[in-house]
Amino acid sequence: MIIFPAIDLKDGVCVRLMQGDPERRTVYGTDPVAVARRWQAEGAEWLHIVDLDGAFASNPKNRRVILEIAAALDIPIQVGGGIRTLEVIESYLEAGIARVILGTIACTEPDFLALACDRFPDRIALGLDARDGKAAVRGWRETTSLEVLTLAAAVQQLALAAIIYTDIQRDGMQSGVNLEATRRLLEATAIPVIASGGVAGIDDLTALLPLVPLGLAGVITGKALYTGALTLKDALRVAKAGPDRPV
Repeated sequence: MIIFPAIDLKDGVCVRLMQGDPERRTVYGTDPVAVARRWQAEGAEWLHIVDLDGAFASNPKNRRVILEIAAALDIPIQVGGGIRTLEVIESYLEAGIARVILGTIACTEPDFLALACDRFPDRIALGLDARDGKAAVRGWRETTSLEVLTLAAAVQQLALAAIIYTDIQRDGMQSGVNLEATRRLLEATAIPVIASGGVAGIDDLTALLPLVPLGLAGVITGKALYTGALTLKDALRVAKAGPDRPV
């Protein structure tokens, strides 16, 4: 199970939002490159970056900062937020980003998702952001009638690197991971799943370990790391223990 420290970018700084609400934000770093270097120095194997301004504006807004982070690190990075064209995907991948996350456009234009996976196999992750089991889009401001489980089943044949599943109502709240919803998603797809939203501490990571044999590939954690409720060292220790070895 891979631990993905999260860097959410808004107005060029590192923030965490509560349930995706831009009015409920806390700044955790004014130098995103320094924050990224910190997570790499502490042992992170991957980094998860979201361009929040891009998600709200439907086109990338923090590209310069993201590319600076990519240039400064040796570990792979996955990036999402406002990515809507093949040109933007290609520009990120050519700049050294390992994986691009498609959310809104994947839900609203499934043919585009298929095209992107065909053009860039195993370099695209599908971001499924759920509110009461339904997919939310456009920076989580709109909730569709599309069931997340139905969407997951529909992309089975695509060359996706992963599905990133976020429980919006738990995101940034440190209220615990939605284990049951994550399990149902794993049962609906053979694509590796990365869980996100609600990690409060070490117990949440331990609770996720039994889902690894079902296809859970990793977990994204942000606020718990920034507040000190969870240390990356402890998170990595649990993740490396695996489902069948003592933590």
